[in-house]
Amino acid sequence: QVHVEESGGGLAQIGDSLRLSCVASGRAGSSYYMAWFRQAPGNQREFVATIRWGGGRYADSVKGRFTISRGDALNTVHLQMNNLKPEDTAVYYCAVDERPYDSYSANSYDYWGQGTQVTVSS
Repeated sequence: QVHVEESGGGLAQIGDSLRLSCVASGRAGSSYYMAWFRQAPGNQREFVATIRWGGGRYADSVKGRFTISRGDALNTVHLQMNNLKPEDTAVYYCAVDERPYDSYSANSYDYWGQGTQVTVSS
């Protein structure tokens, strides 16, 4: 079993920045694939970003504004969100899997955090 915990988020204004963090803990020494998804009211959960050895992969809607990075500790990732817009308002989830068959699909991830609310007001 893998425990996933997000932190960060909150209320922001247009153009502000927020930083989300995620820590996954499971078998000692295990390394996991990690990604961020988000879900706005009435919408399906959508891919935001994931990180590979070559760098981050992003949804078009956040490209150039969001940056995903690895933390110093194993199985830790951060999501730096800059120039926030009202359409970024959603619950943000950290997704974790040992080997997702499709990095961009929520169905590929077995482990999820509880979610953290990000609200961008005008």
